Amino acid sequence: MWKCIEAMKWTTGLALLALCLVVKTTAQDFRAGVAAVDITPPLGIPIAGYYHARGADGVLDPLLSKALVVESGGDHVAFVVLDLISVPRAVTDQARAAIERETGIRGAHVMISATHTHTGPVLDTRAQRDRAIGHQEKLSLDYTTALPSKIVECVRLAYGALGAARLRVAQGRCEALAFNRRFFMRDGTVGWNPGKLNPNITMPAGPVDDEVAILQVDWPAGPGPARAIATYVNFAMHPDTTGGTKLSADWPGALGRVLAQYFGSNHLTLLANGTCGNINHLDVSWNWPQKGVSEANRIGIVLGAAVLQSLKSLRPVTNGPWRVRSEVVELPLPEVTPAQVEQARRDVESTRDDQGGNFMKLVRAHRVLDIASRSGDPCRVEVQVIALGRDLAWVALPGEVFVELGLAIKKRSPFPCTFVVELANENIGYIPDRRSYAEGNYEPESARCAAGSGERLVDAAVRVLEALRL
Repeated sequence: MWKCIEAMKWTTGLALLALCLVVKTTAQDFRAGVAAVDITPPLGIPIAGYYHARGADGVLDPLLSKALVVESGGDHVAFVVLDLISVPRAVTDQARAAIERETGIRGAHVMISATHTHTGPVLDTRAQRDRAIGHQEKLSLDYTTALPSKIVECVRLAYGALGAARLRVAQGRCEALAFNRRFFMRDGTVGWNPGKLNPNITMPAGPVDDEVAILQVDWPAGPGPARAIATYVNFAMHPDTTGGTKLSADWPGALGRVLAQYFGSNHLTLLANGTCGNINHLDVSWNWPQKGVSEANRIGIVLGAAVLQSLKSLRPVTNGPWRVRSEVVELPLPEVTPAQVEQARRDVESTRDDQGGNFMKLVRAHRVLDIASRSGDPCRVEVQVIALGRDLAWVALPGEVFVELGLAIKKRSPFPCTFVVELANENIGYIPDRRSYAEGNYEPESARCAAGSGERLVDAAVRVLEALRL
């Protein structure tokens, strides 16, 4: 039997939302705990996601930090999901160190990912674009400074709520919801979001990943759906749906509300985004508006139905010790010339936003300045792998990764169910596959790492997966 000892409490600003669950039952293979903390920023903070400034003037739904802590074989792993556009590396490092001090969970066993909502705050990443649109920079700096403590609080609450649990996994599908946003055009180029019913589109320039992988966490006894305390969902699609100037978790928030209608109001949904650097929700063959709150809710309903349908195929997760390993991968920088740097400075200074055809000019300028600021120092990033038993693994990748790369990891993984999670632990921007660099357009022209970097990450992920195989 279980009892909820603290109800959800909503307050303003960065108030606390805690879901604390206590279990009194006989020993089971796993113990698990979940918690959520409100990380909604103050109004007026710059909103991330575009190349022009937007200040938050309202809240559609709260932004949350959500944590799932699982104990197996006497060891613990913490999965944290943030309703933010990304996770700065400094935030991950600070949060991991504090979590280890306060709970004993090893920092290396903590995975922190972002849903990539485009209606969340600008964070202090030191990137040129974030500085340019952070017109009230102090709000972003203060928010980012406070973020590690919110993550720590969330994990601490989940750790304190540990109780006997059952883990099950399923791999379903949700087709015709996500679409590759790059297309081969009649003139031989590759277009990016070329518009609905565009007669010059010939075919998509890449695949999608329709898999919906879920980890279901249940109390070992209870009345039907109410025993489910959390659903960890891995699906690949950009959350750039709601738009506007009000803070929102976008469709991942809508998905959580849909699943809570079935499982109960205390149920927690953690959306770990798959490799969706070139994947979004726009169906160019459908002449229907796909922007705003209603579209986010539609996506939540459709994806929620796929999750609920997958419950029929849930299978138990085999108990065993957690096996966790990270590999640091060095990614080369693209070449930039002094002339390009000087032109980029002029473009940023003279161009205030991405309106009036300035979008790609700003994309290229910010990219050049970010690369030049590294003075030739390559990107050193973490590829984290977490494995449980013989069948289940997680791969954490450090940016907006093209779907081709995530599919390659799944294909080569020795684990039948592999959650591939992007924007995890840090963010270095777009990571296209090698072919897409030659094709050009937005994502490759925005990438801060050189061609071939994505394939290096795939190889590293597979190496670690193989090393952790039982």
